[in-house]
Amino acid sequence: MSSIGTGYDLSASTFSPDGRVFQVEYAMKAVENSSTAIAIRCKDGVVFGVEKLVLSKLYEQGSNKRIFNIDRHVGMAVAGLLADARSLSEVARDEASSFRSSYGHDIPLKHLSDRVAMYVHAYTLYSAVRPFGCSFILGSYDKDDGPQLYMVDPSGISHGYWGCAIGKAKQAAKTEIEKLGMKEMTCRELVKEVAKIIYIVHDEVKDKAFELELSWVGEVTNGRHQLIPEDVRQEAEKYAKYDLSASTFSPDGRVFQVEYSMKAIENSSYPL
Repeated sequence: MSSIGTGYDLSASTFSPDGRVFQVEYAMKAVENSSTAIAIRCKDGVVFGVEKLVLSKLYEQGSNKRIFNIDRHVGMAVAGLLADARSLSEVARDEASSFRSSYGHDIPLKHLSDRVAMYVHAYTLYSAVRPFGCSFILGSYDKDDGPQLYMVDPSGISHGYWGCAIGKAKQAAKTEIEKLGMKEMTCRELVKEVAKIIYIVHDEVKDKAFELELSWVGEVTNGRHQLIPEDVRQEAEKYAKYDLSASTFSPDGRVFQVEYSMKAIENSSYPL
């Protein structure tokens, strides 16, 4: 039985005959149409990277950020409808503030993720509201639990990750993340890789202009979530651009694409 176009997609509180909730699926589609956001957890922290598309040359640089501070030790990267994401960032901040006033210490990320995921899920249960059209990634660091990373989608599901991606190029970004040995890397090493992945998955044909947003939380920031310093960000962007071009030398005289071709030959095996 086909459920599409038969009225089962008019309310988030209605299941179709084949067990689907179309309003939640449509919300996930809104996320897939958005710019890409990634976060990777390493041995000493978490690094966030966001491809913020610039739709007009008249936009002021740095406006409409897609990376938020939730608490002093928690950062958030979002994809999907930015207005919905801002609303959820305020919910997360309220949860973190309430926990600190009640218990006197920073909220554990697992608890924060579960609380906000429950709030998101509540908006998939009633016909008077619609699901949130955004997904978001939460990352934190503390001395007891170390780095942590969680992702929440429009259905209200929360999962822990070593690395995850959301947005239009999430599958390509996940493929690149899986190539990394992030468990042995530091935040400073990972910043360049995050920038490179964003540049790799960016679609220059459909989306020409974009701003790269980067932030981190870990030992390098004494457990505080901060935007990456401008000099470090520029160095990471240069690395990403040199890495993608076979006709450009890096500052240390290397052509990365040629090195990768040689590496592919070394790793290949041919029958005699």
